[in-house]
Amino acid sequence: MRPTLVTGLSFEPLHLPLTEPFAIATGAQHAAENVLVRLTLADGTVGLGEAAPFTAVSGETQASTLAALESARGVLEGKDARAWRPLSEFLGDVLALAPAARCGLETALLDALTRHHRVPLHVFLGGAGTTLDIDMTVTAGDVAHAVSSTRAILARGIRTLKVKVGALSPDEDAARLVAIHQEAPRARLFADANGGYDVAEALAFLKGLERAGVPLALFEQPVSATDVAGMAELARRTRVSLCADESARSARDVLRLIREGACHAINIKTMKCGVVEAMTMWSLARAAGLELMVGGMVESVLAMSTSAHLAAGLGGFAYADLDTPLFIARHPFQGGGRYQGSTLSLDPDAPGHGVTLA
Repeated sequence: MRPTLVTGLSFEPLHLPLTEPFAIATGAQHAAENVLVRLTLADGTVGLGEAAPFTAVSGETQASTLAALESARGVLEGKDARAWRPLSEFLGDVLALAPAARCGLETALLDALTRHHRVPLHVFLGGAGTTLDIDMTVTAGDVAHAVSSTRAILARGIRTLKVKVGALSPDEDAARLVAIHQEAPRARLFADANGGYDVAEALAFLKGLERAGVPLALFEQPVSATDVAGMAELARRTRVSLCADESARSARDVLRLIREGACHAINIKTMKCGVVEAMTMWSLARAAGLELMVGGMVESVLAMSTSAHLAAGLGGFAYADLDTPLFIARHPFQGGGRYQGSTLSLDPDAPGHGVTLA
């Protein structure tokens, strides 16, 4: 039997308590209800993956993800992990409505394969580097919450803040950014509406910041995921770099955004599409001259380390939004990405994504 044949798959619920609710414009998670994936090769090598459904973003749940994973078992069992690209295409067909499940399976598959060959995942994916400069999120809330969150983030040594907006009115959100800027006048500021505004509201928010003299480095997904025309209008009418997230769930989406001039940057999240599709999105964005952000859902160090390997290995990412492990109170893992101030570092030699069960 070939040593890289997939001989076993198992899935189990992964409950991860948070230090605070992760609130965005469309809802909040009070705990990460994810799924742990284990994939075993014929030589005994085990790869780990994590599926992190975020109901407020994609409609996926832990229960639906477990069901989707079970339905895809036959795609991988008995197959050779070395055929990871065609296997990814099959998973894309079977799990078209369950991208978190697809991501969990592809992560476990690639982790097992690279552990078998004793090569780090970042080397396998390109070898460009091993470190990323990260931001940290100020979740949705009021002005007092924004100020206290800012102080806590600065105390960590992080100087790029991504502020969740869109849950309140544009004026109320602008007031939060003003307070944050007063607390951290030298910090780099991003705003992420998660589709919570319409075009008029997004312009009003930007106008409020301009009047107050608050510099904004990036404005992420101001309008609904389906409003590509609105994204294109905002891209024409603002000098702030406009980043597509929910509008960019696949390579086809990225191609449409490029053709319609609907953004200046793309947020690539493996949990939206899987690892392999994310690589295709990267290629399209790079060819079009778009800036790149790597991000995720509410994920532990396992999934976030995988995204870090992708971004560091491929290179070319201007923004890294990989902070959710800093919101997780407890998890069952060790190894993986190491957070120190604003730097996320990967072990240059550990095989796979480097995360193991504690």
